Amino acid sequence: MQSFRTEIENPIVEKDILELERKIQLFKDGKIDEERFRSLRLARGVYGQRQFGVQMIRIKLPYGKVTSEQLHRISDVSDEYSRGRLHITTRQDIQIHHVSLDRTPELWAQLEKDDITLREACGNAVRNITASETAGIDVNEPFDVSPYADATFKFFLRNPICQEMGRKFKMSFSGTDDDTAISFIHDLGFIAKVKTENGVTKKGFKVLLGGGLGSQPRHADVIYDFLDEDVLIPTIEGVLRIFDRFGERAKRAKARLKFLVKELGVEAFLQLVSKEVNALENKTFKVDTTEFEKPILFQEIAIPSVKIEDEKAYEKWKETNVIKQKQEGLFAIGIKVHLGDFYTPKARLLADLVKKYAANEIRLTLRQNILVRHVKEELIPFFYIELQKLGFAKAGYNSTADITACPGTDTCNLGISSSTGIAVELEKVLEEEYPAYLNNKEIAIKISGCMNACGQHNMAHIGFQGMSIKVGNLQAPALQILIGGGILGDGKGRFSDKLVKIPSKKGPESLRVLLNDVAKNQQEKETFLEYYDRQGKTYFYDLLKKLSDTSDLVPSDFIDWGHSENYVKAIGVGECAGVVIDLIATLLFESEEKITNSEEALKEDLFSDSIYHSYTSLINTAKALLIAENVKTNTQAGIITSFQEHFIATDKVSLETNFEDFVYQIKKEAPTKIFAESYLNDAKAFYKKIDAYRKKAVSNV
Repeated sequence: MQSFRTEIENPIVEKDILELERKIQLFKDGKIDEERFRSLRLARGVYGQRQFGVQMIRIKLPYGKVTSEQLHRISDVSDEYSRGRLHITTRQDIQIHHVSLDRTPELWAQLEKDDITLREACGNAVRNITASETAGIDVNEPFDVSPYADATFKFFLRNPICQEMGRKFKMSFSGTDDDTAISFIHDLGFIAKVKTENGVTKKGFKVLLGGGLGSQPRHADVIYDFLDEDVLIPTIEGVLRIFDRFGERAKRAKARLKFLVKELGVEAFLQLVSKEVNALENKTFKVDTTEFEKPILFQEIAIPSVKIEDEKAYEKWKETNVIKQKQEGLFAIGIKVHLGDFYTPKARLLADLVKKYAANEIRLTLRQNILVRHVKEELIPFFYIELQKLGFAKAGYNSTADITACPGTDTCNLGISSSTGIAVELEKVLEEEYPAYLNNKEIAIKISGCMNACGQHNMAHIGFQGMSIKVGNLQAPALQILIGGGILGDGKGRFSDKLVKIPSKKGPESLRVLLNDVAKNQQEKETFLEYYDRQGKTYFYDLLKKLSDTSDLVPSDFIDWGHSENYVKAIGVGECAGVVIDLIATLLFESEEKITNSEEALKEDLFSDSIYHSYTSLINTAKALLIAENVKTNTQAGIITSFQEHFIATDKVSLETNFEDFVYQIKKEAPTKIFAESYLNDAKAFYKKIDAYRKKAVSNV
């Protein structure tokens, strides 16, 4: 563990890693409780998995951009600390599994050598910023959204306003109206737009608010048809501040932004956001795009001579996997990564190939694939041969046969049945029995192992959700079939209808029934969704209902795909053992930490950060006393109101003003040095007063 201490050049990153190491030890010593420790480690990309005693590590890769050097570093880390498998997620991250908790700080330090972070990859924070994988090369894009996704990632990483929100917060940037980053399912979704005023072309975004999947999917609302690029970051900050203050914290199932927007209404929510303007340090924020506008550089290398043995297979691959870029003479190559899983030996070879013969950049995609960018036209045959050697030249990139699936019961605590196992079987059906779908990009099949929709099953044309079904005294793995979802474009989308629940082993037959029906009855030039709408939900329910029969099950039907033993439903296995300690003392301890953070930010002239740390200290301190009195603390706004009611109005605690005015100075005052110093002193005095009150109360028990 000592090795990384002198090797991390960035002191902020070094402090982060050492803090994780310290908190791991405090947790093991029983000095911080399990819930608080879980919150901290999740915000550092450390996630408990289904197997006891090991962790999943989520590596945060903004908009999926990865260089050769970074892919080598990730591969080295996976070999050293994990098992050499890399898993691409639907948020353009990479996950590695079976990592010892004690080794996570060291692992993180190794990644940071190539500017790779774990920070806020999980937890109740701003998750990885996703973007269209073709951003910057798309022939139809008005401009490259990559620098805006990058700026958003950098601005909100470690930003005090979004470190301990009630739930996670997801954002996406789509480069065109095709909306390939799926804006309508995000807390905030952005679609690139341009408009001309007085002969001047302006860049901006269509903005959508409050979308989400899960067990209760919600279509995001359009809040701006055109938001100027210079107010992108301030708008996001305003939304995050309101979510942090008013978002639910006690009831996890109701804590996403979509529920707050639904409860308040869009207009009322935006009014609250507008009132935050004075508190923002940046009323406008100019995103620097120059790094993304530099010429594409290549190594000077002779074009290798290759011979294509199977011209038919090569042409099929070119048709499905090669994309023309807006840059003249350049192409992107899509690599279909089966279930998003690939291994370090091949990852290193791919990294070398991309560095030497392309422009040293790949993008991980939302469909768990890899897109190699900036390949010269004359090098396409060579890439085909080299990718063949790696097993990466399979046709059907982003096709129906390119199925998206979460890890499910392989590693996830919440998985109910195997999503990867059934995905393998469905792809086999498509490749062997319906080869035409290798070039069909109209229908997307997505699978999740539970209702949480990490595999995005409930916005797919054809979706499958892992479930279980009781048959006599036994339980069998099952699938709920959903149909009719999809991306419509320009921020519009639709969610799938739930149809029937069937035993998992009948999953392949359900796909055959659907595709055979489409082949027989779909009209010429009719899309799949048009056909579904014409026939209607009841038609498809009747079509599939016979497969829900459980009276004909045989012993193998009680064994899930990819397993050898009878199915046992097991959800939410505890991540690790912990010691229950005083939550009130923990909150007060964290209030002290926030005050320290505020002092440090003030020394660096980060006035806005200092103010927000002081604000969070005030909230935590008040929350500690409310919990001691068994008062609900569901939201920060509720904590402020309740503390006034239970402690100030009753004269249990004295202040020169009411608590709302005391705390909400943050809304009224501009983020200046004078206010930052004053607010910090307020937080210190309040903490001192409440700590004394608490000690007296405890001593009298």
